[in-house]
Amino acid sequence: MTPPKTPSENEVGPIVSAAHLADGGMPSLSEMEFALVIASNAFQRWITRCTAAAGGEGLSSMEVQILHAVNHRERDKTQADLCMMFNIEDTHVVAYALKKLQTLGLVAPGRRGKEKTARITREGADLCLRYRDLREKLLVDQIKSLGLDEARISEIAALMRVMSGQYDQASRAATSY
Repeated sequence: MTPPKTPSENEVGPIVSAAHLADGGMPSLSEMEFALVIASNAFQRWITRCTAAAGGEGLSSMEVQILHAVNHRERDKTQADLCMMFNIEDTHVVAYALKKLQTLGLVAPGRRGKEKTARITREGADLCLRYRDLREKLLVDQIKSLGLDEARISEIAALMRVMSGQYDQASRAATSY
């Protein structure tokens, strides 16, 4: 009988969605990209379902993110502010979200000079608070029970922001390639 293989002998390599990309010079980047895709899809599913449970049925993940951003610090936001904040190139995505949120009475239109702005309504702020309460109960408490180091989570978030800058730079290079 042969002894069981050690983990290093059984190693399958990085967990990726495209082995042909992981065969390049940085397999860990492919592993991170796949993790981002999975995390992004899970996050989008979570925020839409949490919002629905809080009374905001029918909002897309982008509309939920825009709603929370407009609510952020109770300051009016322009479409350009929101596009910059979320690194969104297609301004129509934000315009559509704002229009839907206005139609639902969750944000209200305003003006700052010549620019249109959006501000949170009482209904929108209340929905954001109900979302926060559900988030604490259903997500934060569960994640805290894992005993993860909050400083490490912040480090990972900072790394993700740095990496987004690298992807932006590579996108600009690819545009002129």
